[in-house]
Amino acid sequence: MIEAPLWIFGDQLGPHVHSTDEHHGREVVLVESERVFRRRRFHRQKLHLVLSGLRHTAAELGDRAIHLRAGTYREALEQVGRPVVVHEPTSFAAADLVERLRKDGLVAEVLPTPTFALPRTDFDEWAGDRTSFRMEDFYRAQRRRFDVLMDAGEPVGGKWNLDAENREPPPKGRVTLDVPGPWLPTEDEIDGRVRADLDAMELPTVGRDGPRLFAVTADEAQRALAHFVEQRLPHFGPHEDAMLTGDWAMAHSLLSVPLNLGVLHPLDAVRAAEDAHRAGAVPLPSAEGFIRQVLGWREYVWQLYWRFGKGYQRRNALAARTPLPDWWRELDADAVTATCLSTALEDVRDRGWTHHIPRLMVLGNHALQRGYRPAELSDWFREAFVDGFEWVMPPNVIGMSQHADGGMMATKPYSSGGAYIAKMSDHCKDCAFDPKKRLGDDACPFTAGYWAWTHRHRDLLAANHRTARAVASMNRLKDLDAVLEQESAREEF
Repeated sequence: MIEAPLWIFGDQLGPHVHSTDEHHGREVVLVESERVFRRRRFHRQKLHLVLSGLRHTAAELGDRAIHLRAGTYREALEQVGRPVVVHEPTSFAAADLVERLRKDGLVAEVLPTPTFALPRTDFDEWAGDRTSFRMEDFYRAQRRRFDVLMDAGEPVGGKWNLDAENREPPPKGRVTLDVPGPWLPTEDEIDGRVRADLDAMELPTVGRDGPRLFAVTADEAQRALAHFVEQRLPHFGPHEDAMLTGDWAMAHSLLSVPLNLGVLHPLDAVRAAEDAHRAGAVPLPSAEGFIRQVLGWREYVWQLYWRFGKGYQRRNALAARTPLPDWWRELDADAVTATCLSTALEDVRDRGWTHHIPRLMVLGNHALQRGYRPAELSDWFREAFVDGFEWVMPPNVIGMSQHADGGMMATKPYSSGGAYIAKMSDHCKDCAFDPKKRLGDDACPFTAGYWAWTHRHRDLLAANHRTARAVASMNRLKDLDAVLEQESAREEF
């Protein structure tokens, strides 16, 4: 009997997906679907990364690979000529597609997802009948389950979470963090062919083309991981939340792309960081901070994407109705005056990536204050960011960033004035706006916008013990009416 081929999606490219004992010697189907590439305006570099990953995987698999280019996935599977097996995909839309293909006889079996540490069934058992969630509870359960940074059942160092030690502002007077640079791949003939094919396809895209900056193969991912752990992880923790205009990568790992392409397993990254700490090479706050991002937050977001369901993307608890402006959609950083916002857009335009603080406290904070439509914003993050797959963005954007779920994900909205950005970055130093001012031509749009947003949602914020103080402070502002009038008419950021 001929074994059914394994069909893998473009985010399931690692050997822990296709080259396990279960799949030893099995043919592997890889599909380039033109409809997928054309249905949205993805970042040009994101399309390059996905295609490069697919084609490198096909090349590595050699005779095992059935590499097809077709209009749709269905057309490709019909060319295979026999039913395939497939691992659970990473989105509701893809899962629905797989189910339709199964009913039509093109898919024989659907196997569990192998690219995350915790199976979905185990999360459901842990979650029980909860309707709201705390990442800290999940993170501690993950540490216990996988025995990570644990000694005799207790957390190494006596504390579960060292986030308080990882909130230092950038060093004064520095234009970069002055740490070894990130590992960067060397493009090859496959990358050249991908770039030529994308040019020929004339796809609708956003952002600029550029050299490939992220690992797309398992071998590259292991080299990127080793470089990060040895050269950059020791410096990661203290300035994890800091921003510098001239340092786009800071000490971050740049591993989100290989993790989300499925070429790096999260437990490999976690064990490497833990081993480096236990060997005395990495301080505990840095190791724990990175492990919390991967074993805690990333896994948490993945599980909540499924837990919250298909309708979660449409939640809009704060009634945000403003369409995304053209300059935002087009990544027109030159149209923006505020240095922090311009820098974040420039990073996305040029690389399709910026780290979690510009995402949350600059881009997300601005969108929250201006009332951008959460669903549009979530789609934009998915399309414009090279690591923005469908499961990633709804919990991060709808929940964490925009509080559009009414508190299912986070206990309070993440909004702040310019003081936070001034403290945690060098953006305000030469900016045309003054983070200390809320009124006038040079009033910081984040500072003034924060008070206008607080006023707009004062009843909700007053009822939350974590935000009630902001409403009390707003009520003491003698120039509040003028600030509100100014912000209602503001066009320049």
